[in-house]
Amino acid sequence: MPVQPEGMPCWADAMFTDLEDAKRFYGDVLGWTFGESAAEYGNYTQAYCDGKAVAAIVPPMPGQEGETRSAWCLYLASPNAAATAGAIRDNGGTLLMEPLQVGAFGSMLLARDPGGVAFGVWQAGSHEGFELRGVPGAYCWAEVFTRHPAKADAFFPAVFPYTVRRMEDDAVDFTLFGLGDDTALGRMAMTDEFPDDIPPCINVYFGVGDCDAAVAKATERGGTLRFGPMDSPFGRFAALTDSQGAAFSVIDPGTTKGDMPRITG
Repeated sequence: MPVQPEGMPCWADAMFTDLEDAKRFYGDVLGWTFGESAAEYGNYTQAYCDGKAVAAIVPPMPGQEGETRSAWCLYLASPNAAATAGAIRDNGGTLLMEPLQVGAFGSMLLARDPGGVAFGVWQAGSHEGFELRGVPGAYCWAEVFTRHPAKADAFFPAVFPYTVRRMEDDAVDFTLFGLGDDTALGRMAMTDEFPDDIPPCINVYFGVGDCDAAVAKATERGGTLRFGPMDSPFGRFAALTDSQGAAFSVIDPGTTKGDMPRITG
């Protein structure tokens, strides 16, 4: 898969205290297989779907096992991580990790927007990111969940070349960040209905062939259903936390119901 345009989601990984538990959980729920852990990169372990790289998991650094909350991190593509770091600072964001060269694979940084949403940036080298997307077992979609929607709507288009459009729906405050003719990300305002223990984040959706079956597998294996399953014009989806508390969603894009909402802007 070619290098993604600036601002397009290009990779996802998560840190887990119990790597073997994470392998069992996502292997059962999403059908992932796993490669060998790369000891020289902190036992970073790639996940595969049909032999294609779709995500990665990694244990905490030694001594930080009790200080790390399991969470998925979405990486947005950049042609120049150092320049993106400057734009993050200039627009009120916080760098959690300065740009770091990861061998020949590429360069990365970790950051937080002014509303507390954590995300990564990836400048591709030999590792270009997702080798598969939009199908069962692979990344399908992501939404910025924030309690400060105005800050997110100002920050992300200032750092990345996004256009901003709004979904006309009285029930939700939802915008779309676009790149040309493509939609890169959604932005959902977190209401009082969101549990207090769900922090602002980028919620990553992985594709499944049957949403209800995936939810059943997840809950049987220690996950928690947070919302759904629910039908939508985009697919049948559900929000979950896994067996170690990391939030994610599953979506069956082949099962749709209802009319597409009106998008303006």
